Amino acid sequence: MRILVSNDDGVHAEGIRALCEALRACGEVVVVAPDRNRSGASHSLTLEVPLRVTRISETGYHAVKGTPTDCVHLAVNELVRPEPDMVVAGINHGANLGDDVIYSGTVAAATEGRHLGYPSLAISLVGKTHFATAAHYAALLVKGLMKHPLPADQILNVNVPDLPLEQIRGIRVTRLGNRHRAESVIRTEDPRGQPIYWIGPPGDKQDAGEGTDFAAIEQGYVSITPLTIDMTAYDSLAGLGAWLDLQG
Repeated sequence: MRILVSNDDGVHAEGIRALCEALRACGEVVVVAPDRNRSGASHSLTLEVPLRVTRISETGYHAVKGTPTDCVHLAVNELVRPEPDMVVAGINHGANLGDDVIYSGTVAAATEGRHLGYPSLAISLVGKTHFATAAHYAALLVKGLMKHPLPADQILNVNVPDLPLEQIRGIRVTRLGNRHRAESVIRTEDPRGQPIYWIGPPGDKQDAGEGTDFAAIEQGYVSITPLTIDMTAYDSLAGLGAWLDLQG
C-alpha cells in the first residue's frame, strides 16, 4: 500500500507530521504538500506559472510552490512512481464542517485524488492540540478503505473533536450542516493610507441540528460525511426540463 499525503496548511505543519507517523503502520507514505499555508485555496490549479518542487532533506517530504490540488495532480501524474493506492489529506488545523468544504484546500486535495481514480479522505482536527487523536482515526479509516473501498464518486470528509482519544465518544455518519452568511469584509489602510481588505471570519452555525457534522462534533463524536464528486442535482433534472418547456 502506497499512500499519498497532502494538506493545505503546508509541508511543515504539525498535522501532516502526525498523520504521516500514524499512516506508516498502514503502508509506505509519500508526502507532496504546499510549501506554505494555502488554506482556503479550494480546488484551484496553477496554470499560468510553472510549479517548483523542493525535497526537504530532514523529512523527505516534497514541497510544491502551488495549491493542494496542484500537489495531488503533480504527484499522481509525475512525482510518485509507482502511483499511489490512496490519497489522504490533512490533518487540517481546524474544522472543515458544513460550508467549509466549498473553500477547503484539504477537501480539494482529497477530491482531486478521487477524481484521478484513488480512494481518498480528508481529515481535520476541530482545534490545534490533539493531533494524535485525529491521526488515530485517520489510520483506522485508511485500514477500512484498504479492505472495503468506497464507490468511485465519493470521498470521506472526517472531522475529529479536539479531545484526548479516551474522551471521544465514538463515530457518527453525518450530513453537512451550514452556516449563516459570512461576516463583513474588514476594511483598513496600509501605511500609505491606501485601503486594504481582509476576508472576515465565517458566519455562525445555522443548520447544526441532529444528524449534522456540527452536532456530532459538539457532542464529542468523530463526524464522517460522505461527499460526492459528481455535483449534478439529479433530483432537479426533470423539474428543470419542465421549467424550460414553460419558457416557450
